[in-house]
Amino acid sequence: MYQRLKKSVLLAITLSLAIGIVLSYEKAALAKQTHEKATSYRTVTEIYDWGAAITKIIIDLGEPVPTNSLTKETFKVHVARSDSRLEPSLLEQGDRTVKKAYVSDKDGQPAVHTGKYAVLEMEVGPAVSLGAPLNYDEYGTELNAWIDSQYTITQQKDIITNKGKLSGLVVKQFAGEKKELVDDFTIKKGIYQNIELAYASHAPAKDKKKNPLIIWLHGGGEGGTDATIPLSANKAVSFITKETQAYFEGAYVLVPQAPTKWMDGYTGKADGTSIYKESLMALIEEYVSKNPDIDPNRIYIGGASNGGYMTMLMIRDYPKYFAAAFPVCEGLNDRLITNQDIEKMKQTPIWFVAAKNDTVLPPTINTLPTYERLVKSHSNNVYLSLFEDVHDTTGLYKNNDGSPYQYNGHSSWIYLYNNEPNAKINGSTTSIMEWISKQSLKN
Repeated sequence: MYQRLKKSVLLAITLSLAIGIVLSYEKAALAKQTHEKATSYRTVTEIYDWGAAITKIIIDLGEPVPTNSLTKETFKVHVARSDSRLEPSLLEQGDRTVKKAYVSDKDGQPAVHTGKYAVLEMEVGPAVSLGAPLNYDEYGTELNAWIDSQYTITQQKDIITNKGKLSGLVVKQFAGEKKELVDDFTIKKGIYQNIELAYASHAPAKDKKKNPLIIWLHGGGEGGTDATIPLSANKAVSFITKETQAYFEGAYVLVPQAPTKWMDGYTGKADGTSIYKESLMALIEEYVSKNPDIDPNRIYIGGASNGGYMTMLMIRDYPKYFAAAFPVCEGLNDRLITNQDIEKMKQTPIWFVAAKNDTVLPPTINTLPTYERLVKSHSNNVYLSLFEDVHDTTGLYKNNDGSPYQYNGHSSWIYLYNNEPNAKINGSTTSIMEWISKQSLKN
């Protein structure tokens, strides 16, 4: 009897252990499966002086965690950057530096007590290429394009939750992106004079007054069929920031995109013509007609490099249409400008911006001689901001010796976007944005 009872007890214990082990494996498998299904990441891109950068990763953790449960060491962030236009397509890969980590809501806003999402803020800078979502194909198309940035976020430390530990997360599933300011533009395409042009536009809040229009023409690397690129490859989104819009008390912004380059002329590159000029003007006129609250007396046009070239053609060939022009490091060689052209150009107020050490489009053969000829022709509303070089003025980025970070001398559009060109006008120091906003065909 005793032996039989002993065997029954042992059998019961064995069955109990077996069931416990099975349930334990099932629970672990279920937990693992739940995390794999729930966890994904989104990226946040912001536009800086040097261009676009992925600044944040927002991770869906799959379950709520306390706000104090994360540190910058909780996750490791690895990225592989690839450009499908190239062979091989892989540009680089490596680990990004996490500067800050916190629990958030689904939009990335810091949570109060608990949240299901983790935000990882990463190091960015003009020399931090791992964060760049764009690539310039220097030896091929000579154009910028959005590339594939494949992230793998690996959990390094346990996250303590009210239910226990959250551990072992490996997040690879991309769930979308947000592009700050870029997403606030409307992106469209249309046929103008038999040429398809893409463009980005932004309308101010509706009011009961006429609003000015700012037209920005991109540089040589931003052509194509995706109008988000001219907004992002350099900081053209700055025209819709609160700081810039305040000067104009609300302005429309139109950013057209050339399929190739504005400089493509009928007989060659930068020959004093553009195969896109008539199409561009048709786009501008249609946009103005479809937005009747645009003030036709306050239409401003500017552009950088290749776009500065096109700006010069537009004020040459459409005198008195634009209330002001702001060509930056413009590429129209002065030898292609006749005296008759000068007479047409001087009918539009102009503010030139360039840097002395620009070796791509030297101001000595473009901007300077043209500016001097306009002054000699008694143009009474022409200005020039000629900088020694182009360097960081935010104080955030420095060279190894502690001096301000040095950009390529061709990048003088950085000064425009930050509203740094200024001049003494009527005894008062006036910034370029303030000056543009005051120009009108009525004046």
